[in-house]
Amino acid sequence: MSYAEAKEIYASYGVDTEKAISLLRNKEISINCWQGDDVVGFDNPNGGAGDGIATTGNYPGRARTFEELKADFLEAISQIPGKKRINLHACYAIFDDEHPWVDRDEQTYEHFKPWVDFAKEHNLGIDFNPTIFSHKMMVDGLSLSSPKKEVRDFWIRHAIASRRIAERIGQELNDMVLNNVWIPDGFKDIPADRLTPRLRLKDSLDQIFAEKCPHVIDTVESKFFAIGVESYTTGSNEFYMSYAATHPGVYNLLDMGHYHPSEYVSDKIPALLPFFDKIPLHVTRPVNWDSDHVVLLQDELIEVMKEVVRNDALDKVILGLDFFDASINRVAAWVIGTRAAQKALLLALLQPNEELKKAQDEADFTKRLMLSEEMKSLPWSDVWTEYCSREGVPADKSWYDEIKRYEVEVLSKRS
Repeated sequence: MSYAEAKEIYASYGVDTEKAISLLRNKEISINCWQGDDVVGFDNPNGGAGDGIATTGNYPGRARTFEELKADFLEAISQIPGKKRINLHACYAIFDDEHPWVDRDEQTYEHFKPWVDFAKEHNLGIDFNPTIFSHKMMVDGLSLSSPKKEVRDFWIRHAIASRRIAERIGQELNDMVLNNVWIPDGFKDIPADRLTPRLRLKDSLDQIFAEKCPHVIDTVESKFFAIGVESYTTGSNEFYMSYAATHPGVYNLLDMGHYHPSEYVSDKIPALLPFFDKIPLHVTRPVNWDSDHVVLLQDELIEVMKEVVRNDALDKVILGLDFFDASINRVAAWVIGTRAAQKALLLALLQPNEELKKAQDEADFTKRLMLSEEMKSLPWSDVWTEYCSREGVPADKSWYDEIKRYEVEVLSKRS
């Protein structure tokens, strides 16, 4: 079927495919840099992921330097349509003779200026995150909620430095920069005191967010549990949601993998829209727990995007990706995950939302169900093909041939 035919079919349902393509083209997605090197970073050459985070797998070709990570990222986005941002962690600081290594609490904008130059050259936005894991100051697995003041103070200084770096990035790019605080703090077994660690965390956050940073969107990322903290997570959803609700300008970032399997982020978005002007979202794929698998085109992802679109929240919901898989080609993982998120968004943009809402308000639930089902078999893939053609990227699996060429010519030569 041709795009012209698909356009006509969708029009019969009251859906404008040209509008859908335009909205999709202009919705930025923040792509996580840490997929390219297994969350190792550049500030701890003798270490890697650990102390609160983990990757599995040993696929050859991991990026080891700034130049390699940049090259891999560019290769990936050459096969991804639409507007893109790069999501950085503080552990990706760039050190050289002029700006030698410093610990995380002493990092400055100069350590990230090469990333800003890279973003300017390739018309990318940037988001930023303090790296509160994989460090010797993760004492007993705790950071901002630690009972040790020297530990808390170190991470407070790091988070403040990160906000200042994000503010400068925003100034340089004339843009807003999402700066996300995530900590792995918690306990493996039943704690004797659940309140005091949260009071310490609240005090730490109050200090971190005290300084005004007009180019920064401040977020805190809640989670349910993880390996090593099965019994208690200090930064729970209830804690961070309460903090965001009582601290204007701070938002609770919803990570799709950070909830109980019976919870749905798609339901949380419309629950928050009456109260928050922004909803930051990490698009990921959980498998039973917070495992951050590569995003696939699955039902819950589509439902999430439907809630974004049907509630006119494209300008309110901030889309970022968060996954890391060291068992597969890392560049291909970027392409698969980002394109899956974009396909889900396109499917959401191709819904007859006003007609569906009208049917619900009129208690015509039969029509609502019928329309929802009929839309599943409409030729959305032809709209995707047209969109990719206009963006100059492959719509089909031929993008994989290019990534395999890159693997043979570039990735396989890394020892």
